[in-house]
Amino acid sequence: MIRDQLADAIRSALGELGVDAPPTVGLERPARREHGDWSTNVALASAKAAGRPPRQIAQALAERLTVDAPPHVDKVEVAGPGFVNLHLAPTWLHEVLRDVVDAGVDGYARHDVGHGRRVQVEFVSANPTGPIHVGNGWFASYGDALGRLFERTGHEVTREYYVNDTGGQIRRLGASVLARADGEPVPEDGYASGFVKGLASAYEGPHDVEEAGRWAAGKILGFIRHQMEAVNISYDEWFSQASIEDSAAVGETVDLLAERGLVSERDGALWLRTADFGDPREERVLRKADGDFTYLAGDLAYHRNKLLIRGFDLVVNVWGADHHGQVASLKAGVQALGVAPERLEVRLGQMISLTSGRMSKRAGNAVDLDDLVDEIGADAMRILSLSTSIDQPTTIDLDRVRAESRESPVYYVQYAHARIASIHRVAAERGVARQPLADVDLGLLVHERELEVLRSLSELPDVVLVALDERAPHKVATWVRELADRFHGFYHDCYVMGDGVAPALTQARLWLVEATRIGLAVGLDLLGVSAPESM
Repeated sequence: MIRDQLADAIRSALGELGVDAPPTVGLERPARREHGDWSTNVALASAKAAGRPPRQIAQALAERLTVDAPPHVDKVEVAGPGFVNLHLAPTWLHEVLRDVVDAGVDGYARHDVGHGRRVQVEFVSANPTGPIHVGNGWFASYGDALGRLFERTGHEVTREYYVNDTGGQIRRLGASVLARADGEPVPEDGYASGFVKGLASAYEGPHDVEEAGRWAAGKILGFIRHQMEAVNISYDEWFSQASIEDSAAVGETVDLLAERGLVSERDGALWLRTADFGDPREERVLRKADGDFTYLAGDLAYHRNKLLIRGFDLVVNVWGADHHGQVASLKAGVQALGVAPERLEVRLGQMISLTSGRMSKRAGNAVDLDDLVDEIGADAMRILSLSTSIDQPTTIDLDRVRAESRESPVYYVQYAHARIASIHRVAAERGVARQPLADVDLGLLVHERELEVLRSLSELPDVVLVALDERAPHKVATWVRELADRFHGFYHDCYVMGDGVAPALTQARLWLVEATRIGLAVGLDLLGVSAPESM
């Protein structure tokens, strides 16, 4: 990549100046075009060790790079206290086009930083007490897109849904089904949704809260699977909570902690010492005085299964903000089991609410995800949900989403891909075939609209790495919208073929169009959004 070439040239020039380069030569893209294509702070980073003022080093470096210019470098200038700005000829962007085309959809912006590390992403895991609502769907898009980023960067990914098929919520669900079946009011702490009412009309089992609850949960889980598949999400594992709690796994986990000398008994309860592992509280209860294990004990058994039995190298849990209080105790408990802390991440999504108020399955005011998808489509739902960071609380105005579906970001982006397909069709109709790339003069691509498209394409490999490192798929969504915007500008200002367009320029622009198609296809796939041929 151009960054590596420039870094090598800078490192070599510093050596000729008698300055030891830092381990990493930092190169960034300036925010403003007039500051060049790339900028380095290497003079600032080297000044102390060299015993020379940073601007003096920067000036000498700029002069050396001007005399012996690296490939593509047109001008070098010093800015501020010692930044060196590099202005490049368009030829470096023509190399980007070749890189994109050579790598294709499968290879461009693909990295191997994961080296096959096994990563599990657990997301949604909503109680099977009703269909997935819009808020859960926002986190579903995030979890799946995060999995796609891991896969694109060389990780082996497992997507998991933790099925909460036991405990009080299942009994409350069963009580709600039986009450509906008997024509009685739903219990105060039950589930009043119309979905539960529909299930009650089909229930023919025994009048038993546990039986009715498990039956209803199974039916609901089947519907949840359908909802996830409708938004292009497939899980590798649907892991039963009951399989943990009904086995000896919880007791074995507590015994393991006891063997490590971290469990004590007091007032009939078992306590885990967690303060040594970063928990702000000194201890946490694992087993209550009545003999029942706590939720924490079950959760630790589940994570022991993930990290020590199934042996994932990294586990990422995507939780809602209402689970914030569980993070410290879980992470401390996992470390107490002997697991390195960096092997468990918890990503907390902030609250998703409607303009009319917070969504709740129990209150029956949740908007089902499939209802929204029926209105605006799975693609619009996914890109809208990935347009902002999950760190930010989101209020969804459903009326606005419905009204603006055709003007939404997904329509704008997909329309760019459809335009590309249209250009290809028109070229075929006119008998204009793309010549081999090696035979095409890409030096004709000098219009600023053309170069802006190529600049966007050059950024995608970095965007993928940053989005992965920051666990921020919304950065890919931002990049996709920028590329689409720049392509629409190119389409408006730069005719690909027709009167007044030289055949050689048509060939160069056809390859630019093809490179854009590849970039859009990669970006949209990372978001789980389709790339249509027509709209």
